[in-house]
Amino acid sequence: MTVRFGAVTVDWLGLATIRLEGRTGAVIYMDPGPEAYDVLEESPRDGDLILVSHDHHYDPDSIRRVAHEDAIVVVHESIDAREIDRVDERPEDLPYEVERVRADESFVLGPLDLFTTPAYNDPAGPHVDERGKPYHPEGRGCGFGVTVDGVTAFWPGDTDVLEYHEELRVDLFLPPIGGTYTMDRREAAALAERLEPDLVLPVHYDTFDEIEVDADAFVVDVANRAIPVVLDER
Repeated sequence: MTVRFGAVTVDWLGLATIRLEGRTGAVIYMDPGPEAYDVLEESPRDGDLILVSHDHHYDPDSIRRVAHEDAIVVVHESIDAREIDRVDERPEDLPYEVERVRADESFVLGPLDLFTTPAYNDPAGPHVDERGKPYHPEGRGCGFGVTVDGVTAFWPGDTDVLEYHEELRVDLFLPPIGGTYTMDRREAAALAERLEPDLVLPVHYDTFDEIEVDADAFVVDVANRAIPVVLDER
């Protein structure tokens, strides 16, 4: 289901794969992955800008499926193909213009304004493995905000709720709600109340057992806080 919000359409294509398209034609993919193959056309190759938040979501094959030949690919500075068992292609080996970014940056790419945010699990929080280590250590990923045709969409990445998030002004909030590896639905709903976006569309849930969640309960929770919310479920 394509969600229309102002001058932008948004599609959640599974796990963290998000597609945004502005009225003027700019197409942005956030964290494209193989889970989107059943939803997308075989190889749409319509993406002007591809954003990759961290190594878990770095998938060269998926990038090639969605990026057109003149696309810009923006990846977090920490992504290292040598540390990822399932890939052997560095971002710089891709046939696109590739830019590496840190967390907490602001920049402009053509008609698009972008910013990054820190994204990690607190070692003292609940989203750690059996050894007490965070699934996403600090410094190993980022969130992305992008403004297209006057709409600022924000995907926090695979992260806990952080104090930094509360300083943001966003129109479209795309939180992970699956828990285990990220903020859960209750934490995401509380953050949505503090951010006061014009629309919340949750992602990163129900793709596999560890992130199964009651999405309808999330919707009720957010709606009860007087925040508009929608599900993109197929």
